[in-house]
Amino acid sequence: MAKSEHIENTLARLPQQPGVYQYFDDSGRLLYVGKAKNLKKRVSSYFTKQQQHGKTRLLVNKIADIQWIIAPSEADALLLENSLIKEHKPLYNIQLKDDKTYPFIVIKNERFPRIFATRQFIKDGSEYFGPFPSVKVMHTVLDLCRKLYPIRTCSLALTEDNIANEKFRVCLEYHIGNCKGPCVGKQSEADYSNSIAAIRHLLRGHLGEVVQALESQMKSAAESFHFEEAEQFKRKLAAVQKFQSKNTIVHTGITDVEVYTIAQDARCAYVNFLKIQNGTIIKGHTSEVRRKLGESQKEILEAAIVQMRDKFGGDARIIYTPFEIELPLEGIQLHVPQRGDKLRLVEMSERNAKFFMRDRQKQLEQTHPEAAASRILETAKEDLRLSELPVHIECFDNSNIQGTNPASACVVFKNGKPSKADYRKFNIKTVDGPDDFASMTEVVHRRYHRLIQEEQPLPQLIVIDGGKGQLSHALEALEVLGLRGKIAIIGIAKRLEEIYYPGDQHPLYLDKRSSTLKLIQQLRNEAHRFSLEHHRKRRSKAALRSELDEIKGVGAKTRHALLAHFKTVDAIRKADEKSLLAIVNLKVAQSILGHFKDTSRKHS
Repeated sequence: MAKSEHIENTLARLPQQPGVYQYFDDSGRLLYVGKAKNLKKRVSSYFTKQQQHGKTRLLVNKIADIQWIIAPSEADALLLENSLIKEHKPLYNIQLKDDKTYPFIVIKNERFPRIFATRQFIKDGSEYFGPFPSVKVMHTVLDLCRKLYPIRTCSLALTEDNIANEKFRVCLEYHIGNCKGPCVGKQSEADYSNSIAAIRHLLRGHLGEVVQALESQMKSAAESFHFEEAEQFKRKLAAVQKFQSKNTIVHTGITDVEVYTIAQDARCAYVNFLKIQNGTIIKGHTSEVRRKLGESQKEILEAAIVQMRDKFGGDARIIYTPFEIELPLEGIQLHVPQRGDKLRLVEMSERNAKFFMRDRQKQLEQTHPEAAASRILETAKEDLRLSELPVHIECFDNSNIQGTNPASACVVFKNGKPSKADYRKFNIKTVDGPDDFASMTEVVHRRYHRLIQEEQPLPQLIVIDGGKGQLSHALEALEVLGLRGKIAIIGIAKRLEEIYYPGDQHPLYLDKRSSTLKLIQQLRNEAHRFSLEHHRKRRSKAALRSELDEIKGVGAKTRHALLAHFKTVDAIRKADEKSLLAIVNLKVAQSILGHFKDTSRKHS
């Protein structure tokens, strides 16, 4: 099926994550909303196979733009799809989809509250939890609540007067242990309220204690050989864990709220906006903001919120942000969520902002590789708190095995790319034994002493493969050369990828997905590879020299010829005169045989 260049580029950028996709026509009208376990596969399928249905072919022909929102799970995508369809009523969803209502669990606003399933949302002060994408999961959670915390299922009016006047009698639910009899005063209102508070805690997704209880009951039943009961606990445990994975929106009390978060690199910031009504997301968008004067995240987010509210018709009186901000808007309540459902909404918004940022960075790398390299260096300058752009970076690594053949290497990156012509190898000359610290001092001194003598340009950044020890010894070399403070220098420790600075006891931890950390890791890995390669060559060369170069009449050319034919020194040792004569003359053959005969006699 023919696709525009814009659609092809969009399909290439789609994430392989669960979420919701939206199709728009050339006038910006929303045509269709769908959910996907894998956005890239699902959306691409519309354009890579022949559609059987006429309505679907017509839809695809009208698609001019595609937008998406990433969700934590497929279940969340299902709920998000449902809320977007209800809010925007896209043309093709109305024709092709059943607009069903998802179930909730309600804690009724009454004395001795009942808890039950419902599909009706009534504003009477009751608390609603959901919506649930699966009725089976909802009933499993509801049954679990009732089993762990026995509560009433009747609809009796349990007023103080009715209970005091003994208007009710206990029912079968009391006798089988499913209710503690609040209707006849056998359970106090305070004790009942404690059970309701525990159930409320469970429904909000705090299931750790519930999971532990079910696991304990399952093990206890299995140890008592009650295997059918253990299997029931196992099934309930699996259902609760599935419910636990649905963690984006679990409380309909979050309503008429807007969420704004930000991600940024050296050049741009990316602000994500989510609109929430009745506990579900009905709108989402990410905008790119150009940084012109080095504005802070706080300044950018404050300006972007005002502009985006105007652009998208934002009218919520409550705004969630990841950090404290100030807005010149009256009647707005600003919150920085710390836990629970509100925090998860902020985290979901941040994931979308960061994905949008990485997507833009990939596009830039594909279309303008030079600009991409400049962006990476600008980001590195900001992340590492450098005074100048690290156009020229050098990284050092040591290699030795039990102190043998110690070697070091220096790799050079220019404009974010390896400059292999500038790589340098070092044989350690002044250090005896396996002393990485002293070796680092030697090679750093030799490297920059030579650059100074030859009047070559110095790097803007030096990276040392190692922690505080290696960094401090490299710093000693710079001190002797008068370069301390003139060249930025950092160390990277391998275990947790900590970045160390001179004189700073506390390391810097970069985002594992940041371009700066990836650049430093690439430098470190390349230095390690180059140093290890040099060390292996030295070790191999030393091993060959110790065996063959001691034999009279065997030079480099003869040694290579023997090894090419026999492959190993051991094979040469075992060869007879006839075999050796195929490669060397009689005199050399006899010299080889005599050498190995003498060696064998000494060892015996």
